[in-house]
Amino acid sequence: MTAHALVVGEALVDIVISPAGDHTEIPGGSPANVALTLGRLGREVELVTWLGNDERGHRVGAHIRESHVRIDDASFGATHTSTALASIDETGAATYQFDLAWQVPTVCVDPSVIVTHSGSIAATLEPGGSSVVRVLSQAREFSTITYDPNARPTIMGDPKNALARVEEIVAISDVVKVSDEDIEWLTGGSRIEATARRWLSMGAGLIVVTLGSRGAWAVCAQGTVKVPAPVCDVVDTVGAGDSFMGGLIDALWRENLLGADRRVELAGVDIDALTRVLEHSTAISAITVSRAGANPPWAAELV
Repeated sequence: MTAHALVVGEALVDIVISPAGDHTEIPGGSPANVALTLGRLGREVELVTWLGNDERGHRVGAHIRESHVRIDDASFGATHTSTALASIDETGAATYQFDLAWQVPTVCVDPSVIVTHSGSIAATLEPGGSSVVRVLSQAREFSTITYDPNARPTIMGDPKNALARVEEIVAISDVVKVSDEDIEWLTGGSRIEATARRWLSMGAGLIVVTLGSRGAWAVCAQGTVKVPAPVCDVVDTVGAGDSFMGGLIDALWRENLLGADRRVELAGVDIDALTRVLEHSTAISAITVSRAGANPPWAAELV
């Protein structure tokens, strides 16, 4: 079977409110946006999610499939399709309020799954969160495990409890992508580098921290790398971190560092390769923030 990515997590409708007060409904959800990015970059990818068999759910499903992402009918078992109210301020930054339910339908992981990704609400909100942990644990037999905590304070509640779940997943992950703002909220202000190195010591092979307009920083066994963010006009930041995550997986795929049999090579990634990975990821994220909504680039746009 063709090697492919498996993404497990929420898909929903972003109800975006512009600074002028206009409302626009856009398919979204952090893991769904990661899958969308991979599909647009030409990767084989399957999304396992939880949508309603309703108008919004059908619209989200069609949007996902248009970007060449597989989604099974089992993912349409929710009573209604979840929503996220995203309010955009004058700087393009978004704040969120959620109406959602989450559980995990049946997931099949076999040797063709080269990388398994999850994160954000899907890994935290019960009853689905514990199921996500089980899926990721089982997928380690075949897959590289990638994880993005993507903290949502209004859903995740007390940061100490959220951190316990985050670090439970960090301990079974190979690659963790986290924002500086996530670390600030989860740890109460601990230093970024100290947190990243602690997570590296828990078993992850690579920790990548996004720094917004200041680019991205990463630490691995061979050392650290920092790359600047490409210069661009920011329209809004919806989906920026998710498209970065998709680009990160795509770049590691390019470097032949995915799959359980490449775990040692991933943990020992050299600095030059890691620099290429971060530059690719930041370029994809920059295109996403330069236009409205979670609209990651297609492969042709990167040429």
